[in-house]
Parts: sequence; C-alpha cells; structure tokens
Amino acid sequence: MIAYIFPGQGSQFSGMGKDLYEGSQEVRALFDQAKSELGFDIGEVMFHGTEEELKQTNVTQPAIFLHSCAVWLANPNRAAAAYFAGHSLGEFSALVASGVVSFAEGIYMVKHRANEMQKACVLHPSSMAAVLGLSDEITENICNQAKEIVVPANYNSPGQIVISGSFEGIAEVTPLLQAAGAKRVLPLPVGGAFHSPLMKPALEGFKLAIENINFKTPYSPIVQNITAKPVSDPVQIKENIIAQLTGPVKWSQSITEMGKLGVTSYIEVGPGKVLQGLVKKIQPDAELGGL
Repeated sequence: MIAYIFPGQGSQFSGMGKDLYEGSQEVRALFDQAKSELGFDIGEVMFHGTEEELKQTNVTQPAIFLHSCAVWLANPNRAAAAYFAGHSLGEFSALVASGVVSFAEGIYMVKHRANEMQKACVLHPSSMAAVLGLSDEITENICNQAKEIVVPANYNSPGQIVISGSFEGIAEVTPLLQAAGAKRVLPLPVGGAFHSPLMKPALEGFKLAIENINFKTPYSPIVQNITAKPVSDPVQIKENIIAQLTGPVKWSQSITEMGKLGVTSYIEVGPGKVLQGLVKKIQPDAELGGL
C-alpha cells in the first residue's frame, strides 16, 4: 500500500519549483492562479528570493503548497494512493491531491490561514522549540506543570517533539526538560506559537474565510494531523482542518496508524525530504521516495 505525504513549513529553498514552471504549461497556469489570488508574484520569490524572504509566513505557506501541487500535477502516472497525509500546512496540499478541494480553493485557504496566523503572532509574541531525546510522556508532563502557556505542538518522531508557547513558557520549561534528560532544546526560527492555544485568535477568522468552501469526499482517506486517523467525511475533514490551528500535529501517530493499516511505501510530494527522514525513524522498514 502507498501513502502520499506532503511537507509543511521548513522545507522551502530558493529556486523551488523553477524547473517545474519552465517544463509545464499546466504548472505555469497554477503559478498564475496563485499570483492572482495572493496579489504578489509568488513565483519570483520562490525562484529568486532570499532565505529571509522565503521564511515569512505569508510567503512560506503558499510557496510550499504551490510547489507540492505543481509536483503532483507534473506526475500524472503515479500509483494509486491508499491514504493521503500532510504535515501541518501539508494537509492543504493533501486536500487538493485527494480531490477534497480545487487548487483555487486550496490557495485561497492557505492565504487566509497564513494571514490569520500572522495576525495572531503579532497579537501574542511567541515561539517554538524542538525537544530532542525525551519521551512524549515526559515532555507532556513538564509542559502540563508550566505556569505559562506551553504545549506539545508537533509529534514528529520518537524522541523528537516540538513545543509551542509564549517566550516565558518556553523559557520556563527549557531547564526542566534538560534536567529530565533532553539532549537538546533547540529554539526554532518561526514567527509564533503555531498549533497552540495562542493561535486561537486565528481560528475564527480562518473559519469564517472558508465557511462557503464545499469540501468533497476524498478519493482515498486522509489521515489528519489532529486525529491521526483516516477521515473521509467532508464535514469532519473541514472541522479537523480548522481545529489544526490550535491543536497538535500528530505526525508520529499518523505514520504508526498507516503502518498498522498496511502502508509499506511513503512518497513525499513537494520540496525536500524532511518527511522521509521522519518516517524512517517511525517505520524503519517502510519504502521511501519522492515525486
């Protein structure tokens, strides 16, 4: 069984998508659609932007989404999928690939998600940090004891969990995590506390923005971040996509679940190989590849 997996923020690089753009009229049409929706030339930033420019939330999210969708479009002879899954932002690429929404609807949602998240970051200055070498349970317990806001945000792989919260919350738990045996607590260069209660201000605006988008039944189930379970019901998929803003990305649990369901091959669709590296740690015997 094959699952197609789609990366999130952090996989961007200058020059991304240029070869796809130059080699396909259909891909160029996607870039034109994205430029029209976003109000700026996303292709120009993707092809020639600096690392700093590509790191901005309102650029990074549509850039990675566009790249993943372009890769998907450029490979029409791919094998059938048993499941789809995406890491955080990648879930929106999975929605397009699985037929839940159109590309136009997807880029619209990603634009509004990025904008609402950016507003929440300004409202609540905050951050994230990667915790290496501790069990999920120990990290969860330490976060639960904190007086300030800090929560597990990304369950990336065994021994790698990302926490998210206020600057004070991250500072409060860092020495406790180190004392508990963490190999490293590494601050991440992100604009805010994604997948935490501090993103709550983004929730209502995003929910309102996508209210009239009609989600369809996917060709194959999507294993969603918030549940780590396969979902085919369009109403539930939409609710989960909204809840994902403030809830954790259960990536490790999602891969484990797909392995139990019989998935033996994972194909990453989009820039980089970050997800292949994570899958290797979660399901070591799985076959890995990229489009």
